[in-house]
Amino acid sequence: MNNSYIHPSAKIGTGTQIEPFAVIYDDVEIGKNCKIHSHVTIFQGARIGDDCEIFPGASIAAVPQDLKFAGEYTTCRIGNNNRIRESVTINRGTAASGATIVGNDNLIMAYSHIAHDCRIGNHCVLANNTTLGGHVEIDDWAVAGGFSAIHQFVKIGQHAILMGGALVDKDVPPYVKAAKFPLSYYGVNAIGLERRGFIQEHITEIHNIYRVLFQSGLPYSEAIKEIKKLPKTERLQVILDFISRSERGLMRGFNNKDNDLNQ
Repeated sequence: MNNSYIHPSAKIGTGTQIEPFAVIYDDVEIGKNCKIHSHVTIFQGARIGDDCEIFPGASIAAVPQDLKFAGEYTTCRIGNNNRIRESVTINRGTAASGATIVGNDNLIMAYSHIAHDCRIGNHCVLANNTTLGGHVEIDDWAVAGGFSAIHQFVKIGQHAILMGGALVDKDVPPYVKAAKFPLSYYGVNAIGLERRGFIQEHITEIHNIYRVLFQSGLPYSEAIKEIKKLPKTERLQVILDFISRSERGLMRGFNNKDNDLNQ
């Protein structure tokens, strides 16, 4: 074909372009109308959807950087319409979950790293040099600023945004801005929500929920009881559902520096 190496058993969809010096191993499936640039390496277990573009130097589905990995069969599953920029690394899963998963319509910018068993939703942006430890979960429409470092097992809620250089060792709930270290609540992601069609009434509602949770000075256990008394809405339920599945605890509040979800 050209100076690429494509294993004979790899499955390549119609309309997909593969530039010179790309390497595609066996047990790889790539969908339709993708573009694989030069010097991309796609290892065994990669499952890539349609209309994706992978830029030079990226490495997809390499073995996990996990000392517990024992060579078990796992995969790296990437959905449709993703842009994976230069020198991004996405490792495949371990026995813990069996797969690293990236959804649809994401932009993963240069030099970012997605470790084993991560779950990335849809319409997310990981800016340059974002680093994800193992088992990180990022929900739809979340944004990580450049040089964000996200600890293993952390969860990032939908429509949340991390400021550049964030060091993330606690869970970040939906709709918020998170900044500084220790990572703290820095307001509601109002501009992002407006861009995605949230009406002002709903944004105000989210502000009011987080005023109780993060700015009232109450321990989180008491603040959660208070927000459960608020009118039941879709936004409130999204927040409560996120809190219910938080394992590492929530990030700090704006004023309540010693707050902890387990209080």
